[in-house]
Amino acid sequence: MLKELRPAIVVFVGLMLITGLAYPLAMTGVTQTLFPWQANGSLIERDGKVIGSALIGQQFASDRYFHGRPSATLGPDPADSSKTVPQPYNAANSSGSNLGPTNKALIDRVKADVDRLKAENPDAKVPVDLVTTSGGGLDPHISPEAAYFQAPRVAKARNLPEVRVRALVGQHIESHFLGFLGEPRVNVLALNMALDRTASE
Repeated sequence: MLKELRPAIVVFVGLMLITGLAYPLAMTGVTQTLFPWQANGSLIERDGKVIGSALIGQQFASDRYFHGRPSATLGPDPADSSKTVPQPYNAANSSGSNLGPTNKALIDRVKADVDRLKAENPDAKVPVDLVTTSGGGLDPHISPEAAYFQAPRVAKARNLPEVRVRALVGQHIESHFLGFLGEPRVNVLALNMALDRTASE
């Protein structure tokens, strides 16, 4: 019987070593050599300290900063671990909202966001990505329209000329991937870091 099982055992162990050890080690070596920044999480540092990742959004609440998309991620309730509470941009629990388009809670939240944003910039149309969540809830990007929409608020809060803030947005627009895939976008963390550098000049 061992004679009949030996080929299966050899194939199993061989494939386990190839797919479970050799391949992951080879890919780790290749990516660390060719793409070390991406392989290590696309981490962004300031003054030698990691402040975020180019791949994961963060919540910015101050008027002095550009804000990302709303996030529907949840986390454990500190008062009752059997329940969850909203925790925007919780990277440990990437998720979207399960609320359908006719859900009253979703409609009320979107309406409140639209009203707040219209009060902030009454002459402009509210970009859809400023009031809708993404499937993962961790988007680091917003559309150029969403960034330009926020420029007057940021300029006013920082006492900067609006044209200067809009120029900064223009400098941070990332084009289509490979020239035709995806949409133009702005990384919120990178834009806010550039904003801080501009303010300190």
